[in-house]
Amino acid sequence: MNMSELIQTVLIYALPVIFAITLHEAAHGYAALRLGDDTASVLGRVTLNPFPHIDLVGTILLPLLLYFSTSGAFLFGYAKPVPVRFDRLRHPKRDMVWVALAGPGANLVQALLWGVLFYILSGSGITERFFIEMFKAGMLTNVVMFAFNLFPLPPLDGGRILVGLLPLRQAVLVSRVEPWGFFIVMALVLTGLISAWWMQPLMGATFEFLKFTLSPLAAFLR
Repeated sequence: MNMSELIQTVLIYALPVIFAITLHEAAHGYAALRLGDDTASVLGRVTLNPFPHIDLVGTILLPLLLYFSTSGAFLFGYAKPVPVRFDRLRHPKRDMVWVALAGPGANLVQALLWGVLFYILSGSGITERFFIEMFKAGMLTNVVMFAFNLFPLPPLDGGRILVGLLPLRQAVLVSRVEPWGFFIVMALVLTGLISAWWMQPLMGATFEFLKFTLSPLAAFLR
């Protein structure tokens, strides 16, 4: 892939990625607000403005460096995590599950909406490659975020969901992994284990779900 193609790919993915991370983080904050914790709201994180959610290193510099240095073969990034005081939630152990689910849930809904746009564009006979690729990128980006964040290890959303669902004793044991969770996840990413054992199966199932859900629209537009 030459430099021109790399730049074009960055432009195609820019808008879907911004929407994906913004709505993911805002959804966490909104769920926490509805369930009793206004920490994120007070700090201005329950917003569709992407700038409060963007981390200069994790959201921009690191992904671009990895993307251009590996010619798109490896990509990783992160946004500023939304602060949540779980002790302020009305039912902390139960409500942390809903707060954690809100982020991946927002990504699943976005993947569905990008799919709707893709089918409408394709069905209307428009063949503009940039928009077709951007809508496909929107689906892929959000499915990746949905699957990755559900990995059951703190501090990822799946880890918080697991802590919320386990009995108290086991939940405490799992929560103790959090200080090292990021490094464990990165090791699993670099070795390819998280891709083979988690991402590929879950992403495949998610794309099948999206295909099934969008099939009435696809049939209507034929």
